[in-house]
Amino acid sequence: MQNPESQWFGRKSVTPQEKTKLVLDVFDSVASRYDIMNDLMSAGIHRVWKNTLIRKIRPTANLKFLDVAGGTGDIAFRIAKAAGTTDNITISDINAQMLEVGKARAIDHGFVSGFQWVEANAEELPFADNSFDVYTISFGLRNVTRIDVALREAYRVLKPGGRFYCMEFSHLDSDVLQKAYDLYSFTIIPKLGELVTQDKDSYQYLVESIRAFPKRDELCKRLRAAGFDMAKATPLSMGIVAIHEAWKY
Repeated sequence: MQNPESQWFGRKSVTPQEKTKLVLDVFDSVASRYDIMNDLMSAGIHRVWKNTLIRKIRPTANLKFLDVAGGTGDIAFRIAKAAGTTDNITISDINAQMLEVGKARAIDHGFVSGFQWVEANAEELPFADNSFDVYTISFGLRNVTRIDVALREAYRVLKPGGRFYCMEFSHLDSDVLQKAYDLYSFTIIPKLGELVTQDKDSYQYLVESIRAFPKRDELCKRLRAAGFDMAKATPLSMGIVAIHEAWKY
């Protein structure tokens, strides 16, 4: 079955249309405190994960980049610094408020021009076929309503020889560690969300969405089904996070 997650919002059964609206509501609610919560939830380790992703990408100024679900700019800013330019970087997000946060942060980081900011759904990107050399999506794919549709869109907009990178929360290989991680996730993270953003429910959903996300091997299969070659996954921090890579040939 394709897109099984399209009918689930965390642990609730919903229609695909309801899920898209509910996810939008979540990120409307947490946009202004999203980066603060990332630091608190991961004890700052998310920065190490993102830097690892950039080292894998090896950005250069001659490549065209598309960062999907990248509203706050975290990945795009790192790409720009590594490539030495903002001119070939497009940031796409379904949530307008997240994009506004990203635009403000870009100025804070000293980026006053160059980025393209596009409000768009990962399932229906407003870009021509074969447009980009690199597609990235970081901690966003699990919130997409129809993951298989989004993967096909990623394949479509990449040029032949283009590279796909997804960094997402994953599943620990150790059952003991997974149980400990689940205990932390379901007891601490929603409370942090309530304290910092006054929104416990959104972070309850985010924790539940992590558990519902496909395991590494399954996502690699779905990448190949979308047309990609050489799909592979690299676990980080004992599997808390994984970087998935694939190529369009």
